[in-house]
Amino acid sequence: MRAKIRDTEIYFDVEGSGLVADGDRMREKPVAFLVHGGPGADHTGFKPTFSRLSNRMQLVYFDHRGQGRSARGDRATYTLENNVEDMEALRQYLGLERIVVIGGSYGGMVALTYASRYPQQVSHLIVIATVADARFLERAKQNLAERGTPDQQAIAAALWEGNFRDADHLKEYFRLTRTLYSVTARPNDPAPQSWERAILSPDAINQAFGGFLRTYDIRDQLPNITAPTLVIAGRHDWICPPEFSEEIAALIPKADLRIFENSGHAVRADEPEALLDAIVGFIVYKQ
Repeated sequence: MRAKIRDTEIYFDVEGSGLVADGDRMREKPVAFLVHGGPGADHTGFKPTFSRLSNRMQLVYFDHRGQGRSARGDRATYTLENNVEDMEALRQYLGLERIVVIGGSYGGMVALTYASRYPQQVSHLIVIATVADARFLERAKQNLAERGTPDQQAIAAALWEGNFRDADHLKEYFRLTRTLYSVTARPNDPAPQSWERAILSPDAINQAFGGFLRTYDIRDQLPNITAPTLVIAGRHDWICPPEFSEEIAALIPKADLRIFENSGHAVRADEPEALLDAIVGFIVYKQ
């Protein structure tokens, strides 16, 4: 499905019914927006792992502008600012009121910014393996120097400089660095099927790491968030280390922190069942 909003066209998909039979009445489930990371990836990385959440919530997946199945356009518009405003426009387009917001990695940055800007529209906020400011870049470079192989360090130069040549170059980056992102990955393992079916956008990741992420900082906005918030981190995350999640949780008034001890950046790959249990438990407990 596609929504023509603002100056672009956003692809979105819906999983799970909104109304369910509950005795002698119909009950409306919460609606959750799942905000994908990258940038330069797409929403399909959430599938099928997050499908189990559709028993509790109606799930709305979408691709950021210029990414996945959403429309391409002027690459200069591929910004966090537009990602946040596109998300609000999509909520209005779908006629929704308060939503659950679940964002991972870069999607967590979008989610944090959205929840701080539109606090009245967010019932629950869940951010996974993310950061609130640009300091993570230098910390990640240090971690890469300590943990990375020569091949990983070499190809990461394209990330730091924002100059991936094309989608194949970006795919090669993820192939070579997967053992950095996931503690359960092994060097000779075949690439996950989710990577094979993803539509990658080098323009989007280049715009981010070569530009706006270098000055990104929303720490002063986090106290504006009023929704109950769950902050999730992987203990062995090299690119968004857990100390940044600890800081996020300290700055948000109603935040709970959960660090997954057996996960890297890819918590949903390393501890998927525990991750889903934490999300469902949080939503149910914080009703």
